[in-house]
Amino acid sequence: MTHSITSVSYAKMPHRVHIARELAEFFKLVAHPDRIRLIEELRTGECDVNTLAERLNLPPARLSQHLSLLRTARMVEERRCGRQHLYSLSQPQIAGWITDGLAFVEARAPAALAGELREVRELWS
Repeated sequence: MTHSITSVSYAKMPHRVHIARELAEFFKLVAHPDRIRLIEELRTGECDVNTLAERLNLPPARLSQHLSLLRTARMVEERRCGRQHLYSLSQPQIAGWITDGLAFVEARAPAALAGELREVRELWS
């Protein structure tokens, strides 16, 4: 009996490794401050590059690079309306996941950041 349990555990191991690698790639993609802010900005719906650049105070070229990475990973979708390119989250729940991550930051943050964290939580909620 023990032998079959061990066999099942080893048989499932490659799937877990594959999924762990996929998640690691996802986390690497999201692990950039500009992309976190971009995802949060798109939580309310689609937006064009110039508006996003203005809201995030980022150069449009830099923002386009981030959007390209997110689009390649199918986290962001692009829709064209004439000459305008509009972007939206493929899975809007990712923005909620990032907002939920604020709890981890709040638990570790010094008291001096309490006001900033409160402002961010209000902005992203």
